[in-house]
Amino acid sequence: MVRAAVLREFGAPLSVEDVELRPPGPGWVPVRVRAVGVCGRDLVVWRGGFPGLRPPLILGHEVFGELDGDPVGVYPAVVDEECLRAMDEAGTTTVCRDYRILGEGVPGGYAELVYVPRHLVFELPDDRYADYAAAACGVATALHAARLAGVGAGDRVLVTGASGGVGVHAVQVLVGMGARVYAYTRSPAKARVLERLGAVPVTDLAGLREKVDVVLEIAGAPTVNESLRLLRPRGTLVLVGNVEGRPLEIRRPALIIMRELRVVGTAAYTPSEYREAVRMVHEGAVRPFYRLYRLEEVNRAYEDVASSRLVGRAVLVP
Repeated sequence: MVRAAVLREFGAPLSVEDVELRPPGPGWVPVRVRAVGVCGRDLVVWRGGFPGLRPPLILGHEVFGELDGDPVGVYPAVVDEECLRAMDEAGTTTVCRDYRILGEGVPGGYAELVYVPRHLVFELPDDRYADYAAAACGVATALHAARLAGVGAGDRVLVTGASGGVGVHAVQVLVGMGARVYAYTRSPAKARVLERLGAVPVTDLAGLREKVDVVLEIAGAPTVNESLRLLRPRGTLVLVGNVEGRPLEIRRPALIIMRELRVVGTAAYTPSEYREAVRMVHEGAVRPFYRLYRLEEVNRAYEDVASSRLVGRAVLVP
């Protein structure tokens, strides 16, 4: 038996309880969880935003811990070895027909232990588990989105939701690429943090006058129309997330038509991008932002993330 945080009803507090876990099949190995990130996707699942999922669920896909005493990370998608190689060769996750996120269909990392396929496990350069759980997903997401959009030095890039778990780390990746980054957050205090990271802080999108080449749209429905307005002709909006899970309503589709804007989705990052993200954190190219919570504090972590009280990620430690 291991302790785990279980989602038993959408929108209700998670239940921390003892559960019995078994390997789902041959080739699955037990990873002792040392830290797991609370992703924005987890909150969308918790709200019932993925109709195909049904409780009970043990969420958590940003897992870092130990296998046979060695520090390891886990690639978050439950795929076979052939698919794992194909994603790196193609530079996209869309080549896989059977692509599931850890914690959605099989128990995830909101627990003391998680079973995963051995080929998803990779060696970590050190045991900074919480740092990687906080930043690796956001960094890898930014790397993949920037490559989709062709971001280069000197490009003007707007990041919405810039103080969240993906945003604050994406800002650092883009600044490191030499882009001029406009970082949107409603909080003046968080704006000052983003400014220290090298971004131009924006607390009111309606007041931003300069057009941008690319938008990393992390917030989704709350900001997408302002983001489209701010794109230059033939600019690109990369839809990274939709934090509230409600439909996107485009108020002025003529902007997309007349400016020949590109709107592209970014499904997820590849295994090599995830490992690259870990390397960047290890080498200090990106500073992790997070707050630690014990597993028993999972509901407080959810409340703090949903209320936008944090800069960066909430990280659970069993």
